Amino acid sequence: QVQLVESGGGLVQAGDSLRLSCVDSGRSSSSYAMAWFRQAPGREREFVAAISWSGGTTYYADSVKGRFTISRDNAKNTVYLQMNSLKPDDTAVYLCAADRVLGPLPAYDYWGQGTQVTVSS
Repeated sequence: QVQLVESGGGLVQAGDSLRLSCVDSGRSSSSYAMAWFRQAPGREREFVAAISWSGGTTYYADSVKGRFTISRDNAKNTVYLQMNSLKPDDTAVYLCAADRVLGPLPAYDYWGQGTQVTVSS
């Protein structure tokens, strides 16, 4: 059973960096595609980035391309989101997700609880 727990969020200033981590405590996600979504108050859940089970394929939302990098370490059952040059518009709860199918739609089978990222101007 996939059980996802995110960490690494916090309050930072515009231009700063953060690295989010998502650990699968169920140790079942090494063959799953993984993704990060985010949701700000009053807004729909938004795709951020996704990575295939092997790490060989990645997708990014246009809004984060060139600033964010998704990666994974299957030996540690962990997926990461390195976020650089953060902007106030990046403020949201960031959620990790897992599914056997890679894609940008929020139709993933497994979700974490999320970690808050707040970027001040």
